[in-house]
Amino acid sequence: MLESFSKNLVNLKKEFAKTYDGKSQIQEVIPLLESELFPIPQQDLELLHQFATKNPIYYNSFEQSIEEISCIVYEGDINKYWLNSIQYGSSRAPFSPTWMMSAYVSTLFAKELGYHEVIDIGSGDGRIAFCAKVLDLESYSIEIDEMLVDLQNLLTTTLNFHPFCSDAVKFDYSSLNLLQPIFFIGGLAQMGGSELASAVIEKIDLIPDLMKNTGWVFAGTFSQKYAPDPKNEAGWGSLIEKNNLSTVRTVSLPTVWTFREPDDTPYIFANYL
Repeated sequence: MLESFSKNLVNLKKEFAKTYDGKSQIQEVIPLLESELFPIPQQDLELLHQFATKNPIYYNSFEQSIEEISCIVYEGDINKYWLNSIQYGSSRAPFSPTWMMSAYVSTLFAKELGYHEVIDIGSGDGRIAFCAKVLDLESYSIEIDEMLVDLQNLLTTTLNFHPFCSDAVKFDYSSLNLLQPIFFIGGLAQMGGSELASAVIEKIDLIPDLMKNTGWVFAGTFSQKYAPDPKNEAGWGSLIEKNNLSTVRTVSLPTVWTFREPDDTPYIFANYL
């Protein structure tokens, strides 16, 4: 069911991209109603819309029917957050969000795989951690940029997804008392994500018995703009092999940066061998 869910979302994005003639820097869609193609409980959809409506990165929204699915289109601008996020020497990637629907689907996959907690590393506006909370998972967001954490705190009034303003490489993960966590790593491997993931994996490996119960999610790319990894896995193969991880599933989902691209973003789910 989740595989068809993700394919339906990719198809929705492609149809939307064909007809969208706006000039916004970023744009995305969220269905209005639960349907056969998007079997999301109505209360969950309403929470996703609340997050988008309250989020200051979006300045406009309107209703549009796409392939007979009634949706709200959200248009926004992330320039000031993008610029602020690149000022930190230890920042591995500037802020550029996945779609809200992609955040929901990817955390739904995490829940299906049996994980209890979601930790979003380089969390931006916290949408992955928020969606995990919508799905009744415990969640934490780790973000180095104070402006983005202030934005997250603005969005926690509906659900508290525990934003932390911290360098993920220095954060004390033992303080969270994790049992069966899954870590979402922000940033492509070729844009510093590999170094970030390696450092966090080292931290988790120091906590007794936790690594064997921990999952990882890496956002990859097949774009020719980036050097391929000799072990493939959309840029993450070498890191996966080096850290004795095994790929469980790869799911392609829309992101802001692939809106005009033919290929969407592959999310690689991996765990310890």
